Amino acid sequence: MSDPLARLPYVGGVLSAADVAATAASIASMQEPCGAIPWTVGEHVDIWNHVEAAMALLVGGEVEAAERAYEWVPTMQREDGSWPMKIVAGEVDDPRGEVNMSAYLAVGIWHHWLVRRDFAFVQRFWPSVRAGLDWVVSQQLPFGGINWTPTEPFALLAGSSSIYHSLRAGVALADLLEDPQPEWELAGGRLGHALREHRDLFEDKSTYSMDWYYPVLGGAVRGEDALALIESRWEDFVVPGLGIRCVDTNPWVTGAETCELVLALDGLGEHRRAIALLTDMQHLRSETGGYWTGWVFGDDVYWPHEHTTYTAAAVILAVDALGETHGHSTAGSGIYRGTSLAPHFTGLMLECECALGDPV
Repeated sequence: MSDPLARLPYVGGVLSAADVAATAASIASMQEPCGAIPWTVGEHVDIWNHVEAAMALLVGGEVEAAERAYEWVPTMQREDGSWPMKIVAGEVDDPRGEVNMSAYLAVGIWHHWLVRRDFAFVQRFWPSVRAGLDWVVSQQLPFGGINWTPTEPFALLAGSSSIYHSLRAGVALADLLEDPQPEWELAGGRLGHALREHRDLFEDKSTYSMDWYYPVLGGAVRGEDALALIESRWEDFVVPGLGIRCVDTNPWVTGAETCELVLALDGLGEHRRAIALLTDMQHLRSETGGYWTGWVFGDDVYWPHEHTTYTAAAVILAVDALGETHGHSTAGSGIYRGTSLAPHFTGLMLECECALGDPV
């Protein structure tokens, strides 16, 4: 009988395949009977973090738990294609439709295809992916950003950056299924241009590290521009030996943001710094394989005092990405690097620039 750990990713000297399996099991242990994956036991569920956790479960060998998680997602989708912002114990707690969450199923289903090559699974979820992205594209603002919710007229930089990633995954799925979605490509062109050239038109959340690295993580900013963007605030957010701050003014490092920066650095080929950060944040690991959300340095306490599924998920996905360098990864390891996604919407971006001009 083959060793199941042999199929799991690892990063030598940081986390073993057994460590990854324990972390995936920690996520599965917090999954609700219906398949939903809350932030932590008794907390709310949101579709973005739920899908990320499902991706991590798949990477960590918890296939049945991952697929139960995906099966739950369409049960909460509304007729317009959106999902509510917060769900607690199967009931809607915050009904607002949030664009970033409603787009992200596309990334999860494309990731499942890369890892499992299950065409029937993709076909089953395609109607939900398509309805979600159609709704998201309908929320695009004139300058190219995506309105956060239908009732709040501004676009978030981190959320829109993630949507750019989701649109590329959605177009890849459309190509696989031979169901073209040119309106997504046009929206992606306009969105990518806004993320590269007009970041000042998004709602100012610059105190948060997510606004710093997400244009790189989502794939809209690449090359020398991406490296310059990362360097521009490295000293503001990175705390050597601990990870990165969630907010630049607070002495609080968080594991999920640290691992997302790891993924962004991996996409730029900055593997040395990426592995160093992944190593640094292991002080958040518990004996059971779960991860504390963050650490307040100076006070030297975990805060909040809980293990979160989204932190554990970010760790697993970061390990999978970095493991590829040494051949210890899954077929989905490049999902944030963008190598498996639909091409960037470059030509369409230029077309949109000529047609629309720069926003005022």
